Amino acid sequence: MRHLMIPLDFSPEELDKLFDLANDIEKHPDKYAHACDDKTLATCFYEPSTRTRLSFEAAMLNLGGRTLGFSDAASSSASKGESVSDTIRVISCFANICAMRHPKEGAPMVAASKSAIPVINAGDGGHQHPTQTLTDLLTIRSLKGRLDHFTIGLCGDLKFGRTVHSLINALVRYEGISFIFISPRELMVPDYITDMLKEKGIPYQEKISLEDTISELDILYMTRVQKERFFNEEDYVRLKDFYILDRAKLTCAKPDMLILHPLPRVNEISVEVDEDPRAAYFKQVQYGVYIRMALILTLLNIQVS
Repeated sequence: MRHLMIPLDFSPEELDKLFDLANDIEKHPDKYAHACDDKTLATCFYEPSTRTRLSFEAAMLNLGGRTLGFSDAASSSASKGESVSDTIRVISCFANICAMRHPKEGAPMVAASKSAIPVINAGDGGHQHPTQTLTDLLTIRSLKGRLDHFTIGLCGDLKFGRTVHSLINALVRYEGISFIFISPRELMVPDYITDMLKEKGIPYQEKISLEDTISELDILYMTRVQKERFFNEEDYVRLKDFYILDRAKLTCAKPDMLILHPLPRVNEISVEVDEDPRAAYFKQVQYGVYIRMALILTLLNIQVS
């Protein structure tokens, strides 16, 4: 039995197979419509989510399966003090596979160690968000045709952004990747990330200005400043609109640059950018369903001929 806790749980070769499966699902959805007819997915979400939870549920329903679960800790026995270990043991009696989101880093790993079914980390605090990373990689591979030899700019909350940390860790396994980290000083990427890049000899730059760097980018990965990660309301208010991507800033960008965003968006991408052909963040959501379908099939060892 296998779990997904971090993107590195799958080798690049295994990821290629997963992406090939996701692309086949995209092209031939009817072929997979009954692949999970007798299977149940449990969504155990201890903190709010729209895209991730509904994407998992849509993925399982598209495969012909069923879903059950809870959407916040208050509606689960966690409100009575039940541990994650006990919850997953119970859930294992009801479902064949579980997607878990938790505000505490490492909680899905604890669940996986006690689980009788595959567990997927759907986000744990500011730590990892592996299925978002798989979504990002599939989007880049599908729209760019490759996962190597490009410059990616990550902009916004790089300190607390688990999607950013996961994506960096996944991309360093591919050749010719360079990073430009664009953030205010208070939200710079953590030292353990830059230390890892130095150790591997992977080029990176740290910048404050988006305007001064956008022309260098093949991919721009925007993120919101996350209110829920701040203890001080004043700091959040001061930083939340630090970056706003609009048409004017895009005049200097490459014509084939991709604009990605893990969503939800607040103000960091103006709605006027939505009609720009480089905006790929809503396509990204759709690729998220395909990759979660492929992941469910893979972890349940279901093959469709």
